[in-house]
Amino acid sequence: MKIKILWLCLCLVWCFGFPNVSMAKKLDLRGAVDMPSAVAYALAHNPEIEAAQAEMRASKHGKHAALGAFGPKLGMTYHVYRHVRKSEPTPVDTPERGTYTMGIEISQPIFQGFKLLADYQKAALQAESDAAQARQSRLSTIEAVQAGFIDYLRIVANVQSQREAMERLADQLRITRAYYEAGLKPKLDILQAEVDLREAEEALLKIEQNKETALAKLNTLLGLSVLQKVQYVGMLKYVPFRYSLEACLELAYRNRPDMRMAFLACDIAGKDRKIVQSGYYPKIEAYYNITGSGNSVDLQMTGEHGSRYTSWEVGAKATWDVFQWGTTYFADQRAAELVKKVRAEARNVQLQIGFDVKAKMLKLREAEKRIAVARSSVTSAAEAYEAAQARYREQVGTGFDVLNTQAKLTQAKFSLTDALAEYLTALSQLYVAMGCDHPDLLHS
Repeated sequence: MKIKILWLCLCLVWCFGFPNVSMAKKLDLRGAVDMPSAVAYALAHNPEIEAAQAEMRASKHGKHAALGAFGPKLGMTYHVYRHVRKSEPTPVDTPERGTYTMGIEISQPIFQGFKLLADYQKAALQAESDAAQARQSRLSTIEAVQAGFIDYLRIVANVQSQREAMERLADQLRITRAYYEAGLKPKLDILQAEVDLREAEEALLKIEQNKETALAKLNTLLGLSVLQKVQYVGMLKYVPFRYSLEACLELAYRNRPDMRMAFLACDIAGKDRKIVQSGYYPKIEAYYNITGSGNSVDLQMTGEHGSRYTSWEVGAKATWDVFQWGTTYFADQRAAELVKKVRAEARNVQLQIGFDVKAKMLKLREAEKRIAVARSSVTSAAEAYEAAQARYREQVGTGFDVLNTQAKLTQAKFSLTDALAEYLTALSQLYVAMGCDHPDLLHS
């Protein structure tokens, strides 16, 4: 019994394959969801991806349909008619019950001017093009999800920075009140500290509202309801990118789906011309048919009132449109010009890909420099804030200096967060421009 169960399990594994445990884990949204898990879920549930995959499968069926045109074709006809002829005397060979005819024909194309071959090759190329289009949709989805995820992490970091600013402002207000009650500071310092704290609270409300909007957008990109609660986790950080521009261009020319589709479009246009040129050649077809006729539905009636016969025929036929007033010639010339057009478009796509990669690389390097500047600004702003706060406590500085340096520290942290988010977004765009899948940008 155990052997039978084991054999059944092996058969099921052979038919359906081993379960993808890692993917199932990635697609589980009940716990914390990081960037690669979000990307994997979007790729499995995004409607655009589903549409592209359905079109790709349809093209594969079209390829099989074109292949089927090479085989023989079986046809059947069934014909019923009654011929009434009134004359004196009535001819004895006029069937009173009508005539029933059934024919079966098998035909096999022998030569169709290379049209069948061109049709099949075009269908095969179209299937490849649709597969490339599906990959293009995949890359676009990855880019959109990563951009939404990075924007959400940026806002989360800004919320944290704003809360830290409120804590600093609340601490400053508490110190200022203590000094005021001791008669060491004027009430103006308290009022200014209170105004800054209220403005910080208002700014925090706006940022938290933006956080909810970013969360709803990210849910939409994943194909989820805006009401669904998902815990997205992660932290913006600098991830070095060490590819040279030449290496990026080489990868882009080899991996970009639109580059592949451009060259496939050239091949498809060439096959379209082959289909048009098939009109120059004759069409040759072999056939075999058998025809039965009688005066009953089943063609089997015999006797005095019965009539039936059977005939068969085998042969080959050729048809050739010798002259059509230039229809085929000018259609061929039109197809030739379309081939030139598609080839020019393919060259333009190649040029645009080179520009796209270089522009994304320059944007990445600019954001990388901004990160270094922003980190230096945060360090300087933190030191200035600590110095202003120390001077205020020693009664040699003003409350305005403390509030001013605190505002600059908060702004410096915002700038660092924006620089990191811009860098990671540019990194995501560069990977897509190279035609590479990189679901986790937070790891090199």
